[in-house]
Amino acid sequence: MVSHSEPPKEDLAAVALENKIEEANAIINGTSDAPKVQELDASKLVVTLADPNARQVPDEATANAGDETICTDHMVTVSWNVKSGWGVPELKPLGPISLHPTASVLHYATECFEGLKVFRGFDGKLRLFRPNLNAKRLLMSTLRISLPGFDPVEVEKLIAKLVAVDGAKWLPKTRPGSFLYIRPAVIGTQSQLGVQAPKEALLFITASFMPILDSPAGGMRLHTNPEDMVRAWVGGFGYAKVGANYGPSLLATNEAKARGFHQILWLYGQEAYCTEAGASNFFILWRAKESEGGKLQLLTAPLDDKLILDGVTRRSVVELAKTRLAEEVEVVERRYTIDEVIEADKEGRIVEAFAAGTAFFIAPVSQIHHRGTDVHIPLGENDSGVYTAKIKSWMRDIMYGNEQHEWGIVINEEDEAAAGQKRKREQDDEAKRE
Repeated sequence: MVSHSEPPKEDLAAVALENKIEEANAIINGTSDAPKVQELDASKLVVTLADPNARQVPDEATANAGDETICTDHMVTVSWNVKSGWGVPELKPLGPISLHPTASVLHYATECFEGLKVFRGFDGKLRLFRPNLNAKRLLMSTLRISLPGFDPVEVEKLIAKLVAVDGAKWLPKTRPGSFLYIRPAVIGTQSQLGVQAPKEALLFITASFMPILDSPAGGMRLHTNPEDMVRAWVGGFGYAKVGANYGPSLLATNEAKARGFHQILWLYGQEAYCTEAGASNFFILWRAKESEGGKLQLLTAPLDDKLILDGVTRRSVVELAKTRLAEEVEVVERRYTIDEVIEADKEGRIVEAFAAGTAFFIAPVSQIHHRGTDVHIPLGENDSGVYTAKIKSWMRDIMYGNEQHEWGIVINEEDEAAAGQKRKREQDDEAKRE
C-alpha cells in the first residue's frame, strides 16, 4: 500500500522565497540549525580614507551635466562566499570593481539594488528617509534571486557610515535643501558559467549626485506601453528591485521619449490594468461615480499580487494620505484599468495624478496617451495639483528637517568626521614609520 503525504504547493517560487526569508530570519535571531558562517557585521568595518584634497566637489549643475555619475570619495564593499559567509566590510576610496568575465552577474542577472537619498536639512543636519525599508527590501530582493541573506540593520549601519564620512564635504551645510543618491547593490561574482545560485557575491554601496526630476515643465507626460510588451507580470519578480526589471523596459521608454513623452505608463493583462509610471509608482486622484458615493479617492495599484514594487515613497504617500487627509480623501489600493481612467476623464472626474519614487520623488502627471486617445490631467499653480503639492510638501519637510518625524533618521556626522580625522592621522603616522 502506497501512502501519499500532502502534496507540496505548486507556487514554487513563492514557497522558496518564504523558506529563504525564514532561514535568513533564523540566522539573524540565532535559532538556525544551519552550519555557522560569518554574518554581516558593520561593527567590523575597516576604514581607509581617501586624500580629501584629491577631488573637488562640483556644483550640482556641473555634476549632473555629463554622461557619467559623479560619486563621492568613498564606497563600501563586503564580499561573501558560501563556505565562510560575509567578509570584513571596508569603507575605502571610490574605485573600480574587478570581475572575472564569467562572473554570474554578467550572464545570469544575479543582481539587485536599492535607491535612497541622504538630505542636507535646513537645520544643518544630515538625514536618511526610512532607510530600514530599503534595507529590508534589499534583503527580499537578494533572496528572490538566490543571493545571500543578511541582517538589514547591518546594511543600514553601513549606509550611515558612508554618508557620515562623506556628508560634510559632498553635502555641506552651505547647501541646505540638497541631497545625494545612495545606491546599495548585491551582485553574484562566482566565476563559473552555468545556471546556478552563486557561491560568491559582493555587496557595495556608493553615494552620488542625481538630477532633480520631480518638476518637469508642464507636468510629466505618459505614453502607455505597446500591446506586445509588459514590464512585469504576476508570478514574476516585479515586486523585487532586480536589474532584470529595468533593462527590457528601455526599448519602449526610449521610443516614448522620442515621441515627446517622459515615461511609459505600464499596463498589464488583457484588461489593461494601470500599474507603474516608468520605474515609479502611479497615483491618480479622482471623484468616484455618483452611484458609488462620489467621494474623492486617491487610487493606486495594489501590492497583493506582487506585480509592482512596494515603493518607499509609495508607502509613505499612502500612510500620510490616510492619516492627514482622512476627512477629505479615501485612499484606495485596487486594480483599475486604463478604460476606467479614460471614462473618468470624459466624465470630468479626474482631479490630479502623479508618479512617486525615489528618483522622481513626487512628479505631477499632466497627460496620458493611450492608443490615439489623450487624457489631459489638470495642473494647478506651479504645475502641480493641490493635493499633490500638499503631500509633496509634507514629505519634503520630513526629509529636510522642517518637521521632526520618526521617518527622518539623523546622521551623527560630527562624531564620524572626528573619528575619520583620527583614523587619517593614525594612517599617516603608520606610513611615516614604515
